[in-house]
Amino acid sequence: MTTPDTTQPAPARTTVPGDAVRRATAASPVVRAARRQDVPHTPVWFMRQAGRSLPEYRRVREGVGMLESCRRPDLVTEITLQPVRRHGVDAAIFFSDIVVPLAAIGVDLDIVAGVGPVVARPIRSRADLAQLRDLTPDDVPDITESVGLLTAELGATPLIGFAGAPFTLASYLVEGGPSRNHEHTKALMHGDPALWHDLCAQLAQISGAFLRVQAEAGASVVQLFDSWAGVLSRADYTASVRSHSTAALAAVSDLDVPRIHFGVGTGELLALMGEVGAEVVGVDYRVSLTDALERLGGRYAVQGNLDPALLFAPWEPLERRVRAIVDEGRAAPGHIFNLGHGVLPDTDPDVLTRVVELVHEASAR
Repeated sequence: MTTPDTTQPAPARTTVPGDAVRRATAASPVVRAARRQDVPHTPVWFMRQAGRSLPEYRRVREGVGMLESCRRPDLVTEITLQPVRRHGVDAAIFFSDIVVPLAAIGVDLDIVAGVGPVVARPIRSRADLAQLRDLTPDDVPDITESVGLLTAELGATPLIGFAGAPFTLASYLVEGGPSRNHEHTKALMHGDPALWHDLCAQLAQISGAFLRVQAEAGASVVQLFDSWAGVLSRADYTASVRSHSTAALAAVSDLDVPRIHFGVGTGELLALMGEVGAEVVGVDYRVSLTDALERLGGRYAVQGNLDPALLFAPWEPLERRVRAIVDEGRAAPGHIFNLGHGVLPDTDPDVLTRVVELVHEASAR
């Protein structure tokens, strides 16, 4: 069966409130590195930097469910700012979750502590697809409000908006929650390609619209998380996933917002993940930046890629690895230092602060 073309034309260029914010953050190291421009030092931020490793996060979240926390502008603002204040990172990452836009359009799901997103009625038939519809800005006015509050506080520090990629969202919806083997997802992908592509096309609209809401409100960079894409072969990614990720990222292609594309275990997919429309390709800790740069052919900036488990090691070996990654990143057309996945819950926040200071010191131009 021929793979349908689900790419969407970029929206017409318009003047949006986020333009003024992006002008204010254009000189920031994160934005400049993403655009492959010279920087005064290698910028650094951490995936999941706003979260469970911070005692102040645990205090403000006490007694408040995850989904509620993501929809309350007061909490979103405070939690997003916490690691910027504490660690001195070069960017804030918007506090949310990849399933927030799904909940916003009425999908019956919850984020269960210690488990992750759990979907009440998994999508495994065409009738189940009726749970989904297009996402509009009217579904998430709180997101616009939160981004506005944050950018007013952040000033020249950029805010990174994000969304889940169609494949990863589809996996949660088809499996009903987190999965180790993704058996239902792969069975649907191969067993009913027409339904699969219709599902992912709808999710591409939702992801793209969620990115656009954040960018129009003032996010200076966006990241598309394809957390589970590493379970796919190159052939399956090309035939069943690539066009939908392209459509999601195309939703902000007219806004002059650098786009980061990240997945876990995606060393074999790096070039493909850049080709869908990213300016920056995230590299997890399983692949060295040197190898990643060779696979990417110097066409993209890179982000990564310290193993988050090494934050539990003694300082001496951790320092050596941080310096090695900074050195590897010098060969890239642009490098944003990050972890190869998210901050683990039991990480010592003081270690993260020391890593930020070390990256800035070791990379100073």
